Amino acid sequence: MKLLRIGAPGTEKPAALVDDTHYADLSDVVSDFDEEFFGSGGLNRIAPIVAQRAASGAVLPLGDQRIGSPIARPHQIICVGLNYADHAAESGQAVPDEPILFTKSPNTLIGPNDDVRIPRGATKPDWEVELGIVIGKRTTYLDTVEQAAEHIAGYVLVNDVSERAFQMERGGQWLKGKSAETFNPAGPWLVTQDEVADVRDLGMWLDVNGIRRQTGSTSTMIFDPYFIVHYISQFMVLEPGDLINTGTPPGVGLGFNPPIWLQVGDVMTLGIEGLGTQRQTVIAPR
Repeated sequence: MKLLRIGAPGTEKPAALVDDTHYADLSDVVSDFDEEFFGSGGLNRIAPIVAQRAASGAVLPLGDQRIGSPIARPHQIICVGLNYADHAAESGQAVPDEPILFTKSPNTLIGPNDDVRIPRGATKPDWEVELGIVIGKRTTYLDTVEQAAEHIAGYVLVNDVSERAFQMERGGQWLKGKSAETFNPAGPWLVTQDEVADVRDLGMWLDVNGIRRQTGSTSTMIFDPYFIVHYISQFMVLEPGDLINTGTPPGVGLGFNPPIWLQVGDVMTLGIEGLGTQRQTVIAPR
């Protein structure tokens, strides 16, 4: 299934995509794609409903309706830093022996085509196309990497927008450069595991103003999604609906010589094979 949420910010309704242009409204059977939904087996509960509505033609045209983040605000957004060796190299940092973890404020989450707002005082805003993992059930102290698959609801395209001066020059605390409002576009949909042939081999890309800046594949991750979920579970409890951003391939603005930073009016377009595409316009600070 491909789950999405449709409507104005704060009033999105849960739905499932049935083809490229139509969706099945699920707001009569589920309140939202949130902790309660994932934790109570919601994916299994709605699967036959989606199939029945698709077969009977009980679907609606997507048209130009706004698509929000495919998940409601999670308890936490956990990020993995430097998870591609070539990105670590362009950042001038060593390949990590273990995953580098940091958090991102959950209220950074926005829809895939919403505007990205530059924060006040920013001088080095940057882009990062990433694979996101959505947790499907409460996860702690997994015994094996193989168990991780049972705890994943699906995958989502994310843009881990960053402000490098805040991140690297204001005390070295990455949270500062990652948590400005609008800094985590997600979607357009959450794709369940059964529709992803091999999450460890998905092409990914990002353009700025029509110029290709990032080209990569999840096949070059240092730590794959299953390892990441198992690893994080040894340090903290992951709740249903939590989001994990798994790192970015090379081509971020920081890696160019001289660096290239986002400017007001720039347009980012990005995608991951099978997970859809996004488009954001960069807007001025408040």
